[in-house]
Amino acid sequence: MRKQLIFLILFINIFVSNNYAFDLIKKISGQISPKSVVHSGNGLFFAQNMMYRHTVTVYDRNFNLVKTIPDRVKLKDFGYNSYSGSYQGAPVETAFSHEGKYAWVSNYHMTGSGFNNPGHDKCTPKNKNDISFLYQIDTTSLSIDNVIKVGSVPKYVAVSPDNKYVFVTNWCTWDVSIVSTANNEVIKSIYLGRYPRGIVVDSKSEKAYIAVMGSYDIAVLNINNWKVEWIKGVGRSPRHLNIDPNDRFLYATLNGEGKIAKIDLSTRQVVSKIKTGNAPRSMIISDDGLYLYVVNYKSDTVSKVRTLDMKVLDEKPTAHHPIGITYDPQKKQVWVACYAGVIMVFQD
Repeated sequence: MRKQLIFLILFINIFVSNNYAFDLIKKISGQISPKSVVHSGNGLFFAQNMMYRHTVTVYDRNFNLVKTIPDRVKLKDFGYNSYSGSYQGAPVETAFSHEGKYAWVSNYHMTGSGFNNPGHDKCTPKNKNDISFLYQIDTTSLSIDNVIKVGSVPKYVAVSPDNKYVFVTNWCTWDVSIVSTANNEVIKSIYLGRYPRGIVVDSKSEKAYIAVMGSYDIAVLNINNWKVEWIKGVGRSPRHLNIDPNDRFLYATLNGEGKIAKIDLSTRQVVSKIKTGNAPRSMIISDDGLYLYVVNYKSDTVSKVRTLDMKVLDEKPTAHHPIGITYDPQKKQVWVACYAGVIMVFQD
């Protein structure tokens, strides 16, 4: 009886594991160099093409290009009267309001009259690099309908689930800008230290977790009083964050270690670390919280990880330098942005 039970367990494990694979179903190319790709929740996918293309390209679930949105704006049209003429941004990341009405796009830097000291990847607040702007894009008209001045080299963007705030990490000013969606203005900037990047907000809109890449730590920002606590010693150079739907576990890519950390938020302790590939950068969690999908920048692969035991279930090759990733829960599809100029879609 015992042997039969063991055989049954092994059979189930083999059968289940064989159903964990995910497969490439589409390659999207064109005039793109995507730093990120993000799903709106309503069937639109925004790819941010940095200063290499100066565009945001928008796709539908049928992989069609819906629109190419240039990053050129006239800042004066949005109330910034000290800036004359037109300006180009450099779209980095996008976050959507939770009904998908607006996309909020960070711009690495601005190009045009008055911007003479652009930020870069190795910078400090002492450099006094140019500030940059967050764009608001209406997802119905697919046009830029507002811009908000933030810090220098804004990178990651996150929207609170209650849609009250947009959080933007500023790489060169070492702070996070908090935008009120009620008036589209920065209401507070909070200093965090060297190179803040990834952000995730819990489901109750009470805490924002922010990865600070120049450290081993993750900031915990209390949204009710704007006070900051810390999860210390997570690992070297935390970059990207995901949180499970129940707010129990936080997941962080560790840029300096090449690993993924799983953190129990009840104890604020790391409970697991795994290696997926060389230089894991961005990742996305499935809507049910069961899987992580991780792009491995220097391995040119994407990995599927089971969150329960942090086991790597599958790995697939990608185009050169996969850097961004998003998930469509309706189609169970994973979209991967590669710097080589390709978006790859995998069916899970």
